[in-house]
Amino acid sequence: MARRVTKAVLPVAGLGTRVLPGAKTTPKNLLNVVDRPILSYIVEEARAAGIEHFVFIVGRGQGAIEDYFDKIPEIEQALEAKGKVDILADVRRDLPEPGEMSFIRQMSPLGLGHAVWCARHVIGDEPFAVMLPDMLMMASPPALSQAVAAYEKVGGNIVVVEPAPEGEAHKYGIVALDGQEGRLNRMVGMVEKPAPGTEPSNLFISGRYILQPEIFKILETQERGAGGEIQLTDGMAGLMKTQDFHALEYEGKTFDCGDKIGLLRANVAFALARPDLADSARKAIREQL
Repeated sequence: MARRVTKAVLPVAGLGTRVLPGAKTTPKNLLNVVDRPILSYIVEEARAAGIEHFVFIVGRGQGAIEDYFDKIPEIEQALEAKGKVDILADVRRDLPEPGEMSFIRQMSPLGLGHAVWCARHVIGDEPFAVMLPDMLMMASPPALSQAVAAYEKVGGNIVVVEPAPEGEAHKYGIVALDGQEGRLNRMVGMVEKPAPGTEPSNLFISGRYILQPEIFKILETQERGAGGEIQLTDGMAGLMKTQDFHALEYEGKTFDCGDKIGLLRANVAFALARPDLADSARKAIREQL
């Protein structure tokens, strides 16, 4: 029986260059989608999947992320005094239990694989999730819950994927499958940005993973790959030599919030999905057309 997945690694140390100048003083993952930071949605998704401990891999100047997940007594007291109980509940919804979150400095921007490796002492000898907060997923059940369900079915390692836009598979990390039947299929490889026409499938890696702890030993000695960085895909390719990997084509829609238009699309989509805001949001959009 597969061991439960109760820990998640959230690499948030990136500079957010694609959403500058907005990310100049505000960490990109604290930029709002409607009325909540992107990270609020990611944490909510993780909790729905049974995650009990969050490991944030942060960089210099990102203390605001830790502050966001802390109490601010002045705000809470002011809201209580004014009887604004609904707003107070919203403010408190993301607060962790004591010890539920860890914050680790990456120190040097050496890539996603290095960021994941930095979490090794907190994760220990357990399977764990990796969630790329740039990728905000609208799904029911939530994307990570779908991944956990797949993991509980087949064990091993799970990579969440989705179809690349028509003719654009060469822009992404594409998975190679041992046959394709349904949404969950065994992987036999990964190709980073394959030449047009050589793609082994049209399914790209979209930001949610469940990995076994043996990945840490591989990442520890892994040489730098594309972009001079320690790539997580290279580490997974090494682990695939001894462990099973499955690709899960999840049911939902992904918004790349590390991109200005992607962030705009997420704001529109999540506003329209809110019963309390949908009508007003639809009216506001129509007025701008």
